[in-house]
Amino acid sequence: MKAIVSNKYGTPETLTFSEISRPLPKEGQVLVKIYAASLNYGNLVLLSGKPFLARFAFGLFKPKYQIPGGDIAGVVEAVGNGVTQFKPGDEVFGDLSQSSWGGFAEYAAVPEKALAIKPEKLSFAEAAAVPMAGTTALQALRNNGKVLPGQKVLIYGASGGVGTFAIQIAKALGAEVTGVCSTRNLEKIKSLGADYAIDYVEEDITKNSQKYDLILAVNGYQTIHAYKQLLTEKGRYVMVGGKGKQMRDAMLLGPFLSLSSGKKFGNMLQRANQSDLHFLKNLIEQNKLKPLIDKEFLISEAAEAYRYLQEGHAQGKVIIKVADD
Repeated sequence: MKAIVSNKYGTPETLTFSEISRPLPKEGQVLVKIYAASLNYGNLVLLSGKPFLARFAFGLFKPKYQIPGGDIAGVVEAVGNGVTQFKPGDEVFGDLSQSSWGGFAEYAAVPEKALAIKPEKLSFAEAAAVPMAGTTALQALRNNGKVLPGQKVLIYGASGGVGTFAIQIAKALGAEVTGVCSTRNLEKIKSLGADYAIDYVEEDITKNSQKYDLILAVNGYQTIHAYKQLLTEKGRYVMVGGKGKQMRDAMLLGPFLSLSSGKKFGNMLQRANQSDLHFLKNLIEQNKLKPLIDKEFLISEAAEAYRYLQEGHAQGKVIIKVADD
């Protein structure tokens, strides 16, 4: 089978489009014929080995997982012994980031707990856009942010993969949503349900008099002290992504600010979760959530797709098409 292979840390040019052996499903595993996959920030970390701390999880000197790709959508080809949830022919989607990755290939053998039945109304490309970014947004809002109906939520970096899901999920959970993005994306985030849209090019958010119960820092950069000024007395700040300095602020200054201010500051680590896939599927079926795709690339164009994501201007998800629907 064809697959994208990463044998060393580096740039997109280090990826190879190779012929390798098709895997066989072991006990408890499902063999999936992959039709589409999607790129996430984690793919950039796996490619570059940066920040360096990530290498303790992904391989100190070279990538531990040679076939990248976490989000997938496809059709069950075969099942191993003990599999009870799926059968050949089922259309599925899932997140392989806790299952040795391997999504940028024609086939992958993965634990059944990493998958869920694909929403019928979505194409394979649309379904592949959902798992990692969708669960990141859900876990940031519900698990870390403890968002409640009626609360005011600010999403900084609202137009990217996680941000577009966060807008819709926050609305589905009953929150009032303000999204921050660039000028060209204002109408887009409004169309996804944002109650208010702020153009960071034209408006200095640190001078905003509005206070928020929850701030998700998804992309872009403001100091943690700037976010602190925008929080209500018992507000929460969750660092979901962004630049390295933003991560350091959350990890090093967050605990001290949490102790001294009564507000909560922290970052989050997304974990693949089958029940969250079911939750997202239900929202999709209720027309409360839809994936936003920015651009699609063929699997042979994976290096180009990585470069496009690295530029940081994607308006939604970047998709790798593995096979025709």
